[in-house]
Amino acid sequence: MNEVPVEHRRQGPASVQCAVITVSDTRSLAEDRSGQTALEILQQAGHVVVHRQLVRDEPSEIRQALDALLGRDDIQMVLLTGGTGLSPRDVTVEVVSHLFTKPLPGFGELFRMLSYQEIGPAAMLSRAVAGLAGRTAVFALPGSPQAVRLALEKLIVPELGHLIGQAHRTG
Repeated sequence: MNEVPVEHRRQGPASVQCAVITVSDTRSLAEDRSGQTALEILQQAGHVVVHRQLVRDEPSEIRQALDALLGRDDIQMVLLTGGTGLSPRDVTVEVVSHLFTKPLPGFGELFRMLSYQEIGPAAMLSRAVAGLAGRTAVFALPGSPQAVRLALEKLIVPELGHLIGQAHRTG
């Protein structure tokens, strides 16, 4: 497997400041296993979660939460979990996609490929997306702890410092 050269990865920070938003009409922060899974994996990888929040599956609430975080100097990555399915209440993808200045289509493609290996054809129902909103990386993941773990461990954590380094390059 071809990997990014080590010197290229060194351009990014070893620790990234993150926010975790859970989108749900039915959970509270106390029973939010997906958000807790994200928090634990990010912290174990040496990243800092500076903000955690739960919002309802309402476009205005999701947008308001993102608007408050994007552009903050102390947040380089926002991870949303929930609201990426096909039900009428699943609107996270629509809200997040409008904010992308640079979409990362490879993320969703790879996530669905890895998901397929675990859950079979149901993986095609995932609308997980990622992109840059300005210089902030934004990931929208399904609301299951297993999906959060898969995305973070296999895709996001291994490349997060490199991604942020590239987003903050000048010239």
